[in-house]
Amino acid sequence: MAGALTQDERYPWLTQSSRLVLDWLREHPAAPRFNHECGDRLSAAGLARVRAFEQQVRAAQGWQPGAMPAWVAGFIEECFREVPFYRCYGGAPSRLQDVPTSTRADLSRAPWAFVPDTLPLEDLIVYNTSGATGQPLAVLSHPEAASNYLPLLEAALRLHGVTLAGGRDPATGRLGVALLLVCQQRRTYTYASVLSYLGGAGFAKINLNPDDWRDPADRAGYIDACRPEVFTGDPLSFAVLADLPVQHQPKALISTAMQLLPGLRQQLEARFQCPLIDLYAMHEAGPIAAATPAGHVLLQPRLYVEILDAGGRPCGPGERGEITLTGGFNAFLPLLRYRTGDFASLAWAGGWPALAGLEGRPPVTFHGAAGQAINNIDVTGALRPFALPAFQLHQAAGGGLRLAAPPASAAPEALRAALRELFGAAQAIDIVPLDTLGAGDHKVIQYTREAD
Repeated sequence: MAGALTQDERYPWLTQSSRLVLDWLREHPAAPRFNHECGDRLSAAGLARVRAFEQQVRAAQGWQPGAMPAWVAGFIEECFREVPFYRCYGGAPSRLQDVPTSTRADLSRAPWAFVPDTLPLEDLIVYNTSGATGQPLAVLSHPEAASNYLPLLEAALRLHGVTLAGGRDPATGRLGVALLLVCQQRRTYTYASVLSYLGGAGFAKINLNPDDWRDPADRAGYIDACRPEVFTGDPLSFAVLADLPVQHQPKALISTAMQLLPGLRQQLEARFQCPLIDLYAMHEAGPIAAATPAGHVLLQPRLYVEILDAGGRPCGPGERGEITLTGGFNAFLPLLRYRTGDFASLAWAGGWPALAGLEGRPPVTFHGAAGQAINNIDVTGALRPFALPAFQLHQAAGGGLRLAAPPASAAPEALRAALRELFGAAQAIDIVPLDTLGAGDHKVIQYTREAD
């Protein structure tokens, strides 16, 4: 279906100035071998709704400890009335705590069951992902939901004092490139596009894998020619980007998909002379929260977060548990108590809800050389000083550790010393290379342990 769309269908609003930007991105002499086409497909009415969503994001007030947003009760009733997955439970309960939780497995089995009966299906978009577990997942969405990412990215940038100008040159007012998504993968879709929400500013998704370019030297040349306001990507792609002779300094870097260690953050901020914003996001819910010194501050105006224990019971104040979502901005995937598989505690930053101690994976308890229990959060703390774009720590049934890290990202002896300080001097530790190009294909599962 996507391959059959015409340019007019991809860009119903396309202007002469934005067409010039699109052609420039595609035809630049240093451009990569783009392998896909993508447009935001927004009608005038759709763009108006995205702009209305932006106003909701700006006006949002969050909720207070022990309280629940007023919209939640009506949302429960709407879901139980219009969404097949929830309707199968019977009548809508009066309390959110009485709604059964849902998981990725539910969504994987029947993604269509989460689509409300009242929604038109003409412009349906299907995103396919395997994620960290390899469990296939089809996320049903819509062009307006895809464009709603942009106001949320702007909200994350505002938390760090950055304003997105839509790629316009401040001196001439001419359109330019607002966002550049950089990847480091064996294979991925790459394309150039323009964004109606940002006035027709340019956007491109590129892969830094040299195989995607006519000449590997073109990578830095194309990036410097684009001069994007903001880079988006993951720690792996940013680590590769930092090693290229790129001269351009963006307003910000936005990192997502993998955990960002402070050592790498400091290194990248020094390299590009701008803030690096760690964004917590997922296909099912879009951008959820952005990191600040007080924790990951929630971004969405109609997204309520519970922290649940293993039995599905609400955790107490400051208690760590599974992040569970209700609401969201994608009308084709309304979430009721959706267990994310990620863990944190709930905190408040300046009266605004935030996630403290976010770890994007279930907790793992390791055993030290003397048999002591060691939480994976303590391992993260031990590795904080290192500029690791990604890593995996596995403990065998016999107790030995295997740390996989990208070659040359840190001295093996320094890594071994940091882990032995935590686990004990007698701890057996093997340091092996992590295939960063392969790891970029999926979310890295950082902590695993064999049963005794």
